[in-house]
Amino acid sequence: MTIILFLTQLLLLAVTKMDGNKDESERCITIALRCIAAGDKDKARRFLQKSEKLYPSKRATDLLASLDNGEQNGEAQFNEDSQSTARRRKASIPKENYEEKAHADYTSEQLASVKRINGCKGDLYQILEVSKDFSESDLKKAYRKLALQMHPDKNKAPGATEAFKAVGKAYSVLSDKEKKRQYDLYGPEMQPSRPSREYQEYSNGFDGDISPEELFNMFFGGGFPSGNLHRRGHHHTSRRTYYTYREPQQSESGLSLFFQLAPILLLVVLSMLSSFLVSDAVFSLQRTEKYRIERKTANLRINYYVKDDFRAEFKSDLRRIERAVEEEYIGQLRSNCFRERNYRENMMWRARNYGDARLYQKAMDMTTPSCDNLQKVYAS
Repeated sequence: MTIILFLTQLLLLAVTKMDGNKDESERCITIALRCIAAGDKDKARRFLQKSEKLYPSKRATDLLASLDNGEQNGEAQFNEDSQSTARRRKASIPKENYEEKAHADYTSEQLASVKRINGCKGDLYQILEVSKDFSESDLKKAYRKLALQMHPDKNKAPGATEAFKAVGKAYSVLSDKEKKRQYDLYGPEMQPSRPSREYQEYSNGFDGDISPEELFNMFFGGGFPSGNLHRRGHHHTSRRTYYTYREPQQSESGLSLFFQLAPILLLVVLSMLSSFLVSDAVFSLQRTEKYRIERKTANLRINYYVKDDFRAEFKSDLRRIERAVEEEYIGQLRSNCFRERNYRENMMWRARNYGDARLYQKAMDMTTPSCDNLQKVYAS
């Protein structure tokens, strides 16, 4: 299974690299056309040869053949293509300066805030601008302020998405006592000389159980569409490539078409094979038709469910399995408790801001069952 996943990743990287080579190959053809227009045929030949190495195409082959043969109509073709390219480029670019238009989407203060956060190099205290002895209210106030400022739907400055994610990560770590303790111990980049189990748990915990969008929606009630956070990356890509002229698709050689389709076909085959190799989970925290036999862990007395053949197949690994059951159960309680508390506190915060006494009382009466169950587990 590990080998299949590794091969799948390699294939994905190969497909990505091929797409990048195709773009670079087209750029080399465009540069070669400019060189011909300027009378520098040697330089044009070098760029056409580079284009062929990066991504073979019929157009580059024909242009290179015309250049090598020294045909008059080849030179005319170069000039015509060069002029056509220039006309299309000019038509595709708006009259106003593009950089000025892009800059008009955001203010200098927004850009400065983004640069400050992205320049903190993982210093979570510096990102949120709080001291190490901060209070819970200070931390939440700092997060609310920066999350609103950095949200990609409000801040169009380059790097705003990364800054928004950094703010969410900083809050998720510093609001968790255990993660904060380990962060203070190891720092953003420091690693112990001998990686311990504690450090591995620390580094894995920094990925966070909650995404930046989910955290933002818990604080602000989903006031912004979270899908934009993913689309923003593509939006910037399209802006960066605005000046790149796309030549009409030429008929590809049979060999290049094969190389283009082969990774996709192999990826499909490997995906089908992996579906047959994935085994069922050993246990489930909920009763289902497949997991019908109820059991309890020996330590914390947590209910879990197994299949009919569990006793015969996993008897020797019972202690390890029950430890995994308790870890998964506690992890679910922590995540649900975090959501419950933040939902209630966010409701109280809105009630205070709007002076809504009824909403405030509703927030005060709201229960947090996951937090109560988590306390019971720790007390046992």
